[in-house]
Amino acid sequence: MVEGLRRDSHPLIHFLDGPSGRRASIVGRGLDVWEVIATVLDSDGSVAEVAEYLQIPTGLVQAAVGYYGEYGDEVDAEIAANEAEYERGRAAAAAGERALGG
Repeated sequence: MVEGLRRDSHPLIHFLDGPSGRRASIVGRGLDVWEVIATVLDSDGSVAEVAEYLQIPTGLVQAAVGYYGEYGDEVDAEIAANEAEYERGRAAAAAGERALGG
């Protein structure tokens, strides 16, 4: 029911199952909201730059930004989880290289 209310308020956002649980995603694009928002944050908030970089319409970036405006804590948590997983993978790769004498 909660997702239904969110979809009513944000019609370009839908929800998908994944390894980390349910997540907000951009309709028809295979991009999660957190991915779009992380890119916006890395681009100093330039919606147009992000739309060009991700090769999606500006309106979809704006839809992600609107969703983030209401559910920023959730999106920030997904961004943080992704960054932590990246760091774990990077550390594991470095440990593997050291073990191989590299």
